[in-house]
Amino acid sequence: MRELILEALKREPTVSGEQLGKRLNISRTAVWKHVNELRKDGYKIYSSPQKGYSLVETTDLLLPEEIKAGLETRILGTRILHYTEVTSTQDLAAALAREGAGEGIAIIAEEQTHGRGRKGRQWVSPREGGIYISIVLRPDLKPFQTIQIPLVAGIALCRAIQMVTPALPRIKWPNDIVIDGKKVAGILTEISAEVDAVNYVVLGVGINVNTPAPILEGISGGIAGSLAETAGKSLSRVRVVQHFINEFDRAYSTFLGDGFRALRQDWKNLNITVCSRVVISNGGEEITGTAVDIDEDGFLLVEGENGLVARVVSGDVLAVNPN
Repeated sequence: MRELILEALKREPTVSGEQLGKRLNISRTAVWKHVNELRKDGYKIYSSPQKGYSLVETTDLLLPEEIKAGLETRILGTRILHYTEVTSTQDLAAALAREGAGEGIAIIAEEQTHGRGRKGRQWVSPREGGIYISIVLRPDLKPFQTIQIPLVAGIALCRAIQMVTPALPRIKWPNDIVIDGKKVAGILTEISAEVDAVNYVVLGVGINVNTPAPILEGISGGIAGSLAETAGKSLSRVRVVQHFINEFDRAYSTFLGDGFRALRQDWKNLNITVCSRVVISNGGEEITGTAVDIDEDGFLLVEGENGLVARVVSGDVLAVNPN
């Protein structure tokens, strides 16, 4: 019901409680209660005894009704669940996937108390200005092909960032989004699979949008940045989420239809790893050499000092130095 009231407030400059009540077949008291709930969520709604209700300012909370209003998707975002605080959006999304949740459902939170990144690392997720979202995917893929999904998501995230900032975001293989050398977003995938089939994939994305610089400095030692820092102003987190989901829906659809090969050049155009000298930590082993390419499976190709080329499936890029 409150979604219908919100739609009316966005559509009309002023609308009375009596008008809303008649349209929705509820009492003026019920309208008043729903309006107050919207106010608690951060909507600034002015009320006048003579004219009625006017929406002055929308909320910055990542509410489903706000996000869905800007979606143009076929697969993703059909259902969005919003939480003020969770342990981890990944955990909630995985639990829903195990219960049979359909592809495209998204869990989004204002804060995570135990957010995580790749390889079990902590992803610090303060309430101040970040985006923390996990999406359930059910692709018809072989398990090894799922390593391509964060690469596809990276393309979509860079495209979304370019829509809201003047910056040039770049991908550091395999899952970091950086601007001017600072990490502004990270991508995580966790899968449930059989020997030759994928049950589901949970894609997690964390983005520093308006996260204050002192907080980032404290948790990253200066290696993390925010989109607001780049843009020179606070940004609408809702718009960032909308752009990301729309762009990922398009890229993911292309990926499912034509494979990673159809997006490989787009990824290469956005990355900072290929054609650079790299040091990669891979399960206790370090690989040093020149990243010469990424193949159609999403593996990084690194040429060592001996001239041999290794296919790197996963790992942490400890250093990237352009040749």
